[in-house]
Amino acid sequence: MRNKQLGVTALGWLILLTPFAIVGYIGMRMAPMYLNYMKVVRAMDQAGGELKTSGGANPQGIRTAIDRHFEIDMVDYPAVKDFKITKDGSGWVVEANYDDEAPLFDNISIHVNFDKVVKMGGGD
Repeated sequence: MRNKQLGVTALGWLILLTPFAIVGYIGMRMAPMYLNYMKVVRAMDQAGGELKTSGGANPQGIRTAIDRHFEIDMVDYPAVKDFKITKDGSGWVVEANYDDEAPLFDNISIHVNFDKVVKMGGGD
């Protein structure tokens, strides 16, 4: 009497692992975008903390403080001039709303919208 071997063939493994490979590839393409976003958020938060202690918040000072942190963290995108800075009572509201895109395959890309709002200066 012969025993029949059980297991997954090479084709079976290929079919099973393909979705994991695609998800892993998408994750590898998106990771730099989210790491850059975390640098932007950290720069905005640190600049806000500096301006709360110094008390001299104005749009140019805010842009300079954020730009200084961008230089340290090597952030190229978004540009500080693209940030929206508005007066809110005795403080300022800084909004970074930008899009980022990463190519996947031939004509398929991942498009991500990032939006961060930070209150700076004044009495929060």
